[in-house]
Amino acid sequence: MASNAAVQKVVEESLVTVAKAVEEQLDDEIAKLDMLDDDDLERLRERRLLQMKKQASQRQQWLAQGHGEYQEIFSEKEFFAVAKTSDRVICHFYRENWPCKVVDKHLNILTKQHLETKFVKMNAEKTPFLTEKLKIFMLPTLALVKKGKVVDYVVGFDELGGKDDFSTEELEDRLAKAGVIESADGKPGRAYAPTAQSKRSVRQGSSSYQDNDSEGD
Repeated sequence: MASNAAVQKVVEESLVTVAKAVEEQLDDEIAKLDMLDDDDLERLRERRLLQMKKQASQRQQWLAQGHGEYQEIFSEKEFFAVAKTSDRVICHFYRENWPCKVVDKHLNILTKQHLETKFVKMNAEKTPFLTEKLKIFMLPTLALVKKGKVVDYVVGFDELGGKDDFSTEELEDRLAKAGVIESADGKPGRAYAPTAQSKRSVRQGSSSYQDNDSEGD
């Protein structure tokens, strides 16, 4: 009981500290606004309107490029065209099996939440030239593309807990760390050091694909 009381006291003190920090930050923001004159407020308003117009224009451009829809592409030519027109692309190399369907489920959700990125899928068995060129040896594999270059891979489920019951948020966090989608706070993802598994997928290739899980194959 004494231990629980001590823990409760620590939690309460932490909450008070956080509350004070938030209050001080708000006070600072209010003080800054109070110091602005009418001209400053008008310039702030114009800057904000310009920013909103820019965001709306960017959104329309993304929608015109097919962002917001999880689409299948069927040729190497389509892949390179998508990589050229969209700054950030996530391409799911798949075959008709259960693990790949799990990835499809999560990508269908993320593509609607992250308009800044183009989500596509390709049947690896029907595009052997590209899969060999990218040295993809295990399915599912996500090729993460930035400004026309494949910068990283998510290979199978090893980085997502090793099982097929990982959450959409876990995959989202992995993709944000690679910088191919924005993080939950709307900022670019943190720098990410590829794991041995994702590095291996860049170095090694095979014409016969391994499945992360044979269930449902």
